[in-house]
Amino acid sequence: MSTGTSSRERILARIRTAVADAPDVPEVTRDYRDTHIPDDGVIDLLAENLADYRAIVHRTDVEGLPAVIARLLAERGARTVLVPPLLPASWLSATGSAITRVDDEPEATAQELDAVDSVVTGCALAIAETGTLVLDAGPDQGRRRITLVPDHHICVVRTSDQVVASVPRAIPLLDPTRPLTWISGPSATSDIELDRVEGVHGPRTLEVILVDD
Repeated sequence: MSTGTSSRERILARIRTAVADAPDVPEVTRDYRDTHIPDDGVIDLLAENLADYRAIVHRTDVEGLPAVIARLLAERGARTVLVPPLLPASWLSATGSAITRVDDEPEATAQELDAVDSVVTGCALAIAETGTLVLDAGPDQGRRRITLVPDHHICVVRTSDQVVASVPRAIPLLDPTRPLTWISGPSATSDIELDRVEGVHGPRTLEVILVDD
């Protein structure tokens, strides 16, 4: 094998020579607007864009949240609901004994998760301009796979502190070392004939509950 200078090293050497006298890269000024909507219109825009992506949107307050979750599970005919490890107990306090809670166990198989009727989670953030939910595997959200395998996902969003106007406003609030899942509506895809099929690589039905404090 030749021990001489490789083509890669020669090319890199030429590049270094070419830019040796180049000026320093100027600092980028980021004084552009990071959103185009007023703060008082963020929640309504989020609800509108979620619905545009075919998510089903509900509005309630903290006291009414358990009843809304119980109603949605009953309307779905759910008999089992998958829950993250630290989902607030009060969220499912109105479901009674008709629904069995299934804990998120690391050893659970994809087949076992697929047999669960619904999953209830919180979220990390919701982005109004794009109608996007961001999950980061927090204790009230659980691992990524529990929101991808079950066919029905109920996601709870606190409007007071979890809704931001735009992606530029969301990025600084998210931890890039966490497993971020960005959800814009239920899972869907289209073939070459533009026939839409839902539930291919995620839940077929996404219901979002916006909770006003």
